[in-house]
Amino acid sequence: MSIYSIATHVRSSLERYRNYRRAVRELSALDDHQLGDIGLVRSRIEEVARGTMH
Repeated sequence: MSIYSIATHVRSSLERYRNYRRAVRELSALDDHQLGDIGLVRSRIEEVARGTMH
């Protein structure tokens, strides 16, 4: 594995993690009624946000 491919992998991983954290932050900011409107319950926010990592 070259240094370039390692750096690319690290950059990609960091971007996926940032997307995950952003999704958790934005969904957590919604109240329970708003979450319900989009078919989500608060206890599933992290699970749903993990889908943003792929």
